[in-house]
Amino acid sequence: MTEFSEKLILPDIPNLHTIDVYEQHGGYGALRKALAMQPDAVTDEVKKSNLRGRGGACFPTGLKWTFMPKQSTKPKYICANGDESEPGTFKDRQIFEFNPHLFIEGSVIAAYAMGVKTVYVYVRGEYAKWIKVLQKAIDDAYAKRYIGQNILGTTFSTDVYIYRGAGAYICGEESALMNSLEGDRGYPRVKPPFPAQYGLWGCPTTINNIETLSNVPVIINHGWEWYSKIGAPKQPGTLLYGISGHVNKPGVYELPSGALLTDVIYKYAGGVPGNKKIKAVIPGGSSTMWLRGEEIEGVRMDADSLKAVGTSIGTGGVIVMDEDTDVLKVLARIAHFYHHESCGQCTPCREGCGWMEKILKRFVAGEGRIEDIDLLLDVANNIEGNTICALGDAAAWPVQSVIKKFREEFERRARKTPAPDVYVPPPHLVRLNG
Repeated sequence: MTEFSEKLILPDIPNLHTIDVYEQHGGYGALRKALAMQPDAVTDEVKKSNLRGRGGACFPTGLKWTFMPKQSTKPKYICANGDESEPGTFKDRQIFEFNPHLFIEGSVIAAYAMGVKTVYVYVRGEYAKWIKVLQKAIDDAYAKRYIGQNILGTTFSTDVYIYRGAGAYICGEESALMNSLEGDRGYPRVKPPFPAQYGLWGCPTTINNIETLSNVPVIINHGWEWYSKIGAPKQPGTLLYGISGHVNKPGVYELPSGALLTDVIYKYAGGVPGNKKIKAVIPGGSSTMWLRGEEIEGVRMDADSLKAVGTSIGTGGVIVMDEDTDVLKVLARIAHFYHHESCGQCTPCREGCGWMEKILKRFVAGEGRIEDIDLLLDVANNIEGNTICALGDAAAWPVQSVIKKFREEFERRARKTPAPDVYVPPPHLVRLNG
């Protein structure tokens, strides 16, 4: 891993959210450079950089752009996914607040590369403050002709619109996002067809994360070779790590991909209050597999390294739990979230998430049984891989990993005397049945 200390997405520059300060520091220079290139050359630059999506799937961005048809009789769209509703994730909010023009510039460059005339920015409705900041930045960019008709005197035109979500986690899934944007219920779609072939209103569509698009101007300014040498070779660039839980300095830290998890926690987030031991860490947002405290030494924060230890980078939302944490209470709260946010379209997710929450509540209340541990695991296993979208997997993975990593916690909390298995009907039912 190449050492690199410069901040690319959130540099320490006062008032960078204003267009004048952004321009003073080279802002929109990448757009000018891109407009002087052929659209395919811009896509090729991003493809060679090996930029991977920052929304959790880590799909190669340049490759995704090539799926957009070059010629189309239908309009083409970009959806920038700023829904960001996963517990433990708050990085895109920082971009909206501190460097919105970088994201806007990246969106317009992406639109030019793919021949897109309309960009929709889907932002969760609870981000009211940050929507105002972003809208002001978009208005200022229009005034300077970085967005709109004949951008910077060229023949290229594109518009950027903000769409406010209504607080549904499921709309962070790309096809549910498109249904929501169309005005329909946020149900995920069966794939294929994929968005590049049949997206918004049946038209070719590319969905990228806010942080992903914010990397594009950096790549165009510095070149793919320079960018590809930062951080982990297979997932280059910097990442925005959102750190919360039992740390002294929670927040968002921009570091090269592949940073040591222990450095993220101790060097940057100030370690654990009271110098307590770490009991568990969720490395990529609430949907990712857990790590025990003794497992985190030597673990690096990039997609391939975390996959090797049985978890994933997700959205880089690191949640730290100290030695006094009741992991079953945490898991029950996570299960409640996914039960509440399931759209209900798929039976395994709709029913299974409810059953997982019920069983976990039994354990928290001291009413769980030993046999409930395997029942809970069985329910999770029957959800995973059996739903249209990944929300079912996101609900099942934490349950599976906590049973695997902390089975002794379940066993310790299980009721010592088994509940009767024979159903005894109440007296009034006995009388009704003769």
